[in-house]
Amino acid sequence: MSLLTGRYSGSPESKFDFDIKNISNKGVSGYLQSIEDAELSDIFWSVGLVSNLDRATVNSPYLNVFFASQVKNRDKGFLSTDITVDNMISHRGDIHHIFPKEYLKTKYKSRSDYNQIANFVYTQTEVNIRIGKKAPSEYFKEIIKQCNGEKLKYGGIMNMNDLKTNLEKHCIPEEIFNMNIDDYFEFLEMRRKLMAKKIERYYKSL
Repeated sequence: MSLLTGRYSGSPESKFDFDIKNISNKGVSGYLQSIEDAELSDIFWSVGLVSNLDRATVNSPYLNVFFASQVKNRDKGFLSTDITVDNMISHRGDIHHIFPKEYLKTKYKSRSDYNQIANFVYTQTEVNIRIGKKAPSEYFKEIIKQCNGEKLKYGGIMNMNDLKTNLEKHCIPEEIFNMNIDDYFEFLEMRRKLMAKKIERYYKSL
């Protein structure tokens, strides 16, 4: 709750004191419920959190909560069949740009464009290197070929069901198969909504 609402991002000592007094009066669960009712309403999950994901930083509390949801679910890394997001975080794996940074720089020069939260995933180093500067439509074309029996080039996914499951776990819409640089901002908008829903499910499962 504190990460999603930024509750202790400013004057934390006074906020701690305020919260401790209210916990003494209402109890932990009762006071937490009152905060959730006020700050984590349906509007927060469907609008506020989606807006908060519109940031250009890898050090975002919202991105960290998203990764925490993947750790809890034992999600595999992007295009991986064995290595989990948990493994990659523990061993300092690569945070990869779904639309590669160098590819985006051919049109968008600002870090605020190519370093968007919704453009980040954990993936294995070798997968990241293989993708290089390719457009998603280009590298997914090759991934679909490997799912149809051709030589493996990106990760270990070998069938379409596993590919679609992997994308779902990373909140990546299947429209990515045909997307290029002109579709980038549409992709970000689509993925933010999916990420917000996953974060909501994770939060409510705790």
